[in-house]
Amino acid sequence: MDYESRLIYQSNYWYNDGLKRAGIRDLTGAIASFKRSLQYNRSNLAARNLLGLAYYGRGDVVEALVEWIISRNFGTADNIANYFIEKLQEVPGELENINEAAKRYNQGLAYAQQDAVDMAIIQLKKAVDLHPTFVKAHQLLCLLYTESGQYSNARSSILTAHKLDTTDPITLKYMYELNQVGKERSTKAKNKDSKQDEQTVTYNLGNETIIQPATPTVRENTGWHTALNIGIGLLVGVAVMWFLVMPAIISSRQSSINDETVAFSEKIATEEAQISALKTELEDYRSTTVESENAPLTAESTQEAYETLLSLQNDTDGEMTTSDRTDTLLNIETAALGEEGMEVYNTLGESLFPEMCSEYYAAAQESYEASDYGEAIIYLEKVIQMDETYDDGGAYLLMGQCYQQQGDEEQANTCFQQVMDAFPDTENAEAAREAMGIRGNRLSGDEEDTEGTTEGTTEGTTEETGEETEEDT
Repeated sequence: MDYESRLIYQSNYWYNDGLKRAGIRDLTGAIASFKRSLQYNRSNLAARNLLGLAYYGRGDVVEALVEWIISRNFGTADNIANYFIEKLQEVPGELENINEAAKRYNQGLAYAQQDAVDMAIIQLKKAVDLHPTFVKAHQLLCLLYTESGQYSNARSSILTAHKLDTTDPITLKYMYELNQVGKERSTKAKNKDSKQDEQTVTYNLGNETIIQPATPTVRENTGWHTALNIGIGLLVGVAVMWFLVMPAIISSRQSSINDETVAFSEKIATEEAQISALKTELEDYRSTTVESENAPLTAESTQEAYETLLSLQNDTDGEMTTSDRTDTLLNIETAALGEEGMEVYNTLGESLFPEMCSEYYAAAQESYEASDYGEAIIYLEKVIQMDETYDDGGAYLLMGQCYQQQGDEEQANTCFQQVMDAFPDTENAEAAREAMGIRGNRLSGDEEDTEGTTEGTTEGTTEETGEETEEDT
């Protein structure tokens, strides 16, 4: 089996494994398997389409759209990715609801970070109403319910998340913690009920159940013999109790108190550890989602960036000029691209940027010579965006000269300093230093030249006078 056949075999193996996991709702495992399949064969469209479907099943719609868009541009017209995208877009308000759910989730997370648990729960309940398969929202809602003591609601939320993805590690961890809390609460309730049963007597009277405090049964004895026997028994009992039983009872009670103190201390320590663990989980949620709170990428922006990039990649007929392709590539928002998108972006840049750097730099020089400094700066900014090291800082040097001609000393100094810092031992750096020195020491240099000229004139006059005196003598 050659190398290519082995890669295809491995890709199909992991695809089948992901398919089995997806069939039992193991979406976390299915996503991992489909990614492994694509590592061996990036053009495995079936694996890529099912990867997007697994993301969609967990409520991660943006990730699903990315995979389907890449698949659509890889495959043919009968690609099922087209069907998935059309189905998502044809439902009125579907994308708007998903975006609104993401905003509600981020707002709820912000409230949780401010310890406003009730407000956070309200926002997250609205998020899951708009987007019922949003696994992350169900998990965070469970965590907040647990912290506020609403254990039944927490269990309902985490069971919903478990139905959506049966092997998500966070979901399984929360279920375990809730089970432990439930066992402890059940034990406490049983102990409380047993104590109440010991203190009451229950019996049925007709159709009614009577519960009354337990009272010891006292038999009424009559006769002086009985009274004497009771008196003697009491005296003997008190003596035995005082000398034999009381020390043992006191020792036993003290030991029991010590054991109960140790047991209660252990329970308190366990509960404090569980509360600390839940608070740690909440802090993890607060810290790990800062990036989604600060700059969430919508499905529309991600789709636009990928479609623009793929249109440039598929422009093999030369319908666009090299300049237009370069400007379009530079205007793409790279923050919306994933790892595969950046690979395509860099590949296109390697084919376009070297040629256009030279062309734009020449156009900037012509604009500078024609005193059109604003136009020159526009060309130079594109050159720097494509290659900051172009011509050993020549682009920064020419930009500084343009700003100097416009009278913008601060921008000029910034450009000259960039040349001297990045390329200290080049001719461009020497030219930048000279430009900054001429502007910084022009007045002092003129004064020194004037003084030197005056001194030279005086000395010359003295020397000539001396020579004439000697000749006269």
